[in-house]
Amino acid sequence: MAGKNFVKPIARSAINYPAHDFHRDQQVAIAADPYDTPEKAKIFSVDFAQHGFLPVFFVVTNDGDQPVSISNMEIKLITGNHSKLTPVPPEDLYRRLSNPQASTRPSPLPLPHKVKGTISKKEMDEIESSQFAAKAIEPHGTQSGFLFFDVAGISSPLQGANIDITGVADAKGNELLYFEIPMDKYLSAPANP
Repeated sequence: MAGKNFVKPIARSAINYPAHDFHRDQQVAIAADPYDTPEKAKIFSVDFAQHGFLPVFFVVTNDGDQPVSISNMEIKLITGNHSKLTPVPPEDLYRRLSNPQASTRPSPLPLPHKVKGTISKKEMDEIESSQFAAKAIEPHGTQSGFLFFDVAGISSPLQGANIDITGVADAKGNELLYFEIPMDKYLSAPANP
C-alpha cells in the first residue's frame, strides 16, 4: 500500500450516478458519489473515515453549448438531523490528519498535551490532486473531484441527507436554479458491479 499512487476516478456524465440533479432546461447535471465503503475508499492511501471525513466524488456535467461558471458555487451537505456541513478545505484536512487525537479525545485536565503526527508529502499531494477545483465547465464537458465533509460524531450522515448547491451561473452570469441531490438515491441504488 505504501507504494500506491492516487489515481482520480474517471468521471462519467453526472446523470449516470444514482444521486444527481439534472436541470434539463439549462442542460447541467451535478452528481455526488460518496466513497463511504472500505472497497471504494481503497483508492486513497489515507483512511479518511478513520479521521471522521467522508469523501464525496463530485461531478458537474454541462451538456449545453455555452460554458457554465462555478467559481461562486456553494455546497452544503444537509444531514437527516439538519446539520449543515460544508466541504473541508485542504488545510483543515492536513491539520486533522497530522494531529489525529486533537479533537477525538478531550482531556479533563487543562494541561496541553502534545500529539506528534505528520502528514507525508505523498498524502498532501493525494489530497491536492483529488480535490474538486474547477471554476468553469466547458460546453459538452464534465469536471470532477473530491469534496471532504467532516462527519465525525454523526451516525449515518447520508441517510435522509441532501447536498444543496447554489452559485452555478450561465455564460452571461445569470445564476441557475439551485441543485438538490438527495443522498437516499445513492443509498437505495443497487451496488455497482
